[in-house]
Amino acid sequence: MRMRIRYSKQGLMKFIGHLDMMRYFQKACRRAGIDVTYTEGMSPHMSMSFAFPLGVGMTSDSEYVDVDINTPIPCDEIIERLNRSAPEGIRFLQAVEIGVTKAEKGMNQVARADYTLRFREGYEWDLEWKDDFARFLEREEILVIKKGKKTEKEVNIRPLIYRAEMGENSECEQDGNETFICLGLAAGNENNIRPELLMQAFAEATGRKYTPFMFHINRDEVYGDKGRDGNHVFASLMCM
Repeated sequence: MRMRIRYSKQGLMKFIGHLDMMRYFQKACRRAGIDVTYTEGMSPHMSMSFAFPLGVGMTSDSEYVDVDINTPIPCDEIIERLNRSAPEGIRFLQAVEIGVTKAEKGMNQVARADYTLRFREGYEWDLEWKDDFARFLEREEILVIKKGKKTEKEVNIRPLIYRAEMGENSECEQDGNETFICLGLAAGNENNIRPELLMQAFAEATGRKYTPFMFHINRDEVYGDKGRDGNHVFASLMCM
């Protein structure tokens, strides 16, 4: 059977890369006594896959890993066992049983990711940036250069921006008067727009300075798409 596990990654754990997270999960499953299935072949390893690996330096409220197990365990018990030895910054939140086909794997279902961006101290743009950002999003085309391993191509990312809100009052929970930006962007194998790419495109288009790591970035949720014929119906991966 295959279980999908949702967890959060906060604090100093944001500096732990994907490969180290994979190694951690293998150890966590052993400590929790979860009978994970092993792959066959010359180099067997635990059968688990991460839906949408998180970049180093980013925090997240909703990360997903699919794990194949041999011995059934109640979902609540899986979460309890994993949390017993979880380090500070990792919190296991939910587990559900999912289908075992290739199409039902999380990595093949990802279609959108939501982010909250906050300026690091001393990096916020001038007071007019919010109005300029709103006008920037009204464009029919936002052209960027996407770099692959061997190629570069110009892409219009405007149709891939599903949500963009900014300010001090929105759906996003925020205390005080700190400026923040909430983005919903295409994600997954076919289309993947990083929030840094959009913000860099805005800065370049309006003559503002952009530097890597000028934002604290939190991934709020990851979605699949239940829609058809180009009509999007996004749902959390826990509901796919």
